[in-house]
Amino acid sequence: MSDPIPLTQFRTYAPDVMAQRATEFYTQMRRRRTVRDFSDRPVERRVIETCLRTAGTAPNGANLQPWHFVVVEDQAVKRRIRQAAEAEEREFYARRAPQDWLDQLAPLGTDARKPFLEIAPCLIAIFAQPYALQPDGRKIKHYYVSESVGIATGFLIAALHHAGLATLTHTPSPMHFLNEILERPGYERAYLLLVVGYPAEDAHVPRITKKPLDEIATFV
Repeated sequence: MSDPIPLTQFRTYAPDVMAQRATEFYTQMRRRRTVRDFSDRPVERRVIETCLRTAGTAPNGANLQPWHFVVVEDQAVKRRIRQAAEAEEREFYARRAPQDWLDQLAPLGTDARKPFLEIAPCLIAIFAQPYALQPDGRKIKHYYVSESVGIATGFLIAALHHAGLATLTHTPSPMHFLNEILERPGYERAYLLLVVGYPAEDAHVPRITKKPLDEIATFV
């Protein structure tokens, strides 16, 4: 273990300031909505880069950082991803999904068509790494991979929203095609495809509600 260093960057605040900061962040995050209608307006790469740096600060098992993010901006590559994703989605809606799951999706208006995969200016494919492969071929096992990548993904979504961008989490199953199209090693597992950009001017979202605090939290 490396020698520990003093904790110098942590900031504390007066209780009133803490409450205000918590409320301001909640208010901002409450405005976040999953968007399916995207504009093709470009996004500055430096914004994406900074948000990815934020994702990279997420807590993770043994600080092994078991993730890799592939940013897709090339139109031809986005088209290939859409074609492959829609093929899996057609199978899902026609054969794989149980009826109760389809019933839950019905109010959201989703189907096998995924035009946003081509229209949005940026896709971020998130890969989980069960181990790292050293130059000499040795494997370094990673721990708490799904938990770590999930937390990093949450950081990334929050950072993108904070920057003023909309997102959509897309998880066609299976997602092996992402390894092939994006030339990622076979030991990496495609975790999630994040669609990033600006909402279309005529974008609509479903009318939904969130559970109140007393249904999602218990204090003992």
